[in-house]
Amino acid sequence: MSESKTRMLFLCTGNSCRSQMAEGFLREMFPEQYESLSAGANPTGYVNQKAVAAMAELGIDISAQSSKHIHEFLPPKGEVPDVIVSVCGTADDNCPVFPAPVKRLQWLFDDPHYAEGTEEEIMDEFRRVRDEIKAKLQSELGG
Repeated sequence: MSESKTRMLFLCTGNSCRSQMAEGFLREMFPEQYESLSAGANPTGYVNQKAVAAMAELGIDISAQSSKHIHEFLPPKGEVPDVIVSVCGTADDNCPVFPAPVKRLQWLFDDPHYAEGTEEEIMDEFRRVRDEIKAKLQSELGG
C-alpha cells in the first residue's frame, strides 16, 4: 500500500450491500489512488449474496470482503480513514466522532436488501443500485 493513497471508507448501517458494492467498485476502478474500505454502524456480519452476484455480473468479486464495524477504524486499534462516504442516512447519524480531521460525504442510495417481488425483480433492484453506485463513483472521482 502506497502512502499516497487516500483511504476512503464507505459507511452504511449493515455493511452488507451498498457499502460492500462501493468498496468493490472503488478497489477495481481506482486501485492506484484509493485504499477502499467499508464498515457499518450496526454490521450484519455478512456480505449479502445478491450483492456478490450483482457485482460478479460485472466481473468484480466481492465474495472475500467482510462486514465490519465502524469502530474498527477508531484509534488506538484502528487507522482513521481520510474520507468517509455515508451511503445511507441512518449510518451517517450513527457514525462516531473521529479524533482526526476526516472528510465526510453523503451519497444516498436505496437499500436493495428491502426489495420485494420475484427473485428477478429483487435482483433487478440490486443491479439498479449497483449501477447508481458505479455512476456516482465515476462522476465524483472521474473514470
